[in-house]
Amino acid sequence: MRRSNPGSGVAVRAAGLMLGLLGTPAFAAAAAESASVFPRPLANYAATDAPGLGATLLARIEAEPFNVVASIIFLLAIGHTFLTSKFRHWAHHAEAAHAARLKAESAQGGDTNDDGTPDEVSFKGQILHFLGEVEAVFGIWVLALVGAMMWFFNWQTVLDYIGHTVNYTEPMFVVVIMAMAATRPVLRAAEATLRRVAALGRGTTGAWWLVILIVAPVLGSFITEPAAMTIAALLLARQFYALKPSPRFAYATLGLLFVNISVGGTFTHFAAPPVLMVAGPWNWDTPFMFLHFGWKALIGILVATLLYYVIFRRELAALEEKRVAHAAGAVAGNDAPVPAWITLVQLGFMAFTVAVAHYPPLFIGGFLFFLAFSQATAHHQGKLDLGPPLLVGFFLAGLVVHGGLQGWWIEPVLKRLEEVPLFLGATILTAVNDNAAITYLATLVPGFTDELKFAVVAGAVTGGGLTVIANAPNPAGQAILQRFFPGGVGPLGLLAGALVPTVVMGLALMLL
Repeated sequence: MRRSNPGSGVAVRAAGLMLGLLGTPAFAAAAAESASVFPRPLANYAATDAPGLGATLLARIEAEPFNVVASIIFLLAIGHTFLTSKFRHWAHHAEAAHAARLKAESAQGGDTNDDGTPDEVSFKGQILHFLGEVEAVFGIWVLALVGAMMWFFNWQTVLDYIGHTVNYTEPMFVVVIMAMAATRPVLRAAEATLRRVAALGRGTTGAWWLVILIVAPVLGSFITEPAAMTIAALLLARQFYALKPSPRFAYATLGLLFVNISVGGTFTHFAAPPVLMVAGPWNWDTPFMFLHFGWKALIGILVATLLYYVIFRRELAALEEKRVAHAAGAVAGNDAPVPAWITLVQLGFMAFTVAVAHYPPLFIGGFLFFLAFSQATAHHQGKLDLGPPLLVGFFLAGLVVHGGLQGWWIEPVLKRLEEVPLFLGATILTAVNDNAAITYLATLVPGFTDELKFAVVAGAVTGGGLTVIANAPNPAGQAILQRFFPGGVGPLGLLAGALVPTVVMGLALMLL
């Protein structure tokens, strides 16, 4: 996959245009005067808050003018994610036009580079490819955010916020656990385990589809959601998407996977990012999570998955016929088994990483030892491709940089909602912001009753499959499976695929 850093220049020019419209000198001066700590602590707004939500938000903007700029940049970044397929389409056109021009110039003995070779790379196409990478979007718009912060404040504010205030533990953890979970020994062990369950359904495509979408999300409560997402997506790629399902079924499966993973981590208090944010402040442990969330989530996963199974049963049967036909004509490959001790060592590395998930020096140090072990046993390993995990980590890092500046409007919204509206509000807000950020902000709201605490967490995990930014593991799943979607995964297609499971999960969590 081709990458190009020059795309950042486009983002900077866009930032300059926007700041020219929004960042007048007087506006910037007001911001510089009001901000001694950045971002302003939410408790510092208490004196300016009003009874009405609109008046409160206006007062907070007046107290900290930069708020509106940060949120506009964030909304533009979200809008950019909806346009990535367009950028990729334009990139293909630019490259095709460039190739045609090269061919014509070559036939006429046209221009070459200084070293005599033709310029085979389309600079315009590379920039458009970069802008069309979903994983790069929020990082691109961080450039605009940095420009705005320098306009309103200074370079030291940028360094303090991005270098010290923002917590990158989750993005770093996702990179490490995703890389480990995608290795051949781990994937083969997971596949062998799930194959025994799928054998109860004779190992058909439908059986594999059910097992992956039900069992893998539940395992996420123990091996963490990012690891479960990586394993489930890789197995779906092999057992389902390789058979080329219809676009409707492909999106339905992707949406169902994202929703199931989001709620599947609620059996314990440490595996799902939105639960992890509240477990300490609210004293929620694993027995509490299973009693109030886990069993309900399991029922929701079963109902939603079986519902889609019934809806798409004919297409699953057709895919099974295709699989049997391909298997009959396939030539047996040389897939040598992995020694058990290597698998156990790599599972041990994963267990260690999960155990120290909140301590980056430890899990990064463990990852370096893992890389050394992987290199020493390379003849039993597949290709260790760090590109997708790093891109996913970049995506999440950009998201937490932007998300850390959205509390000024999310917190008063959450504070003014009753139980059912709070559940619906958290579900909707999760679609446009990481669900862990929603639950974290809920811990800052004083006077939350037990019912309101349950509602906000239930809404956050329920809405975790609606968009790629709604739940931290979603970018990992999209990075693995997007090659099966012509033009990449479309946000509207994902939303449509996740809508029915989201409703089922909401009913399961709120009514049972």
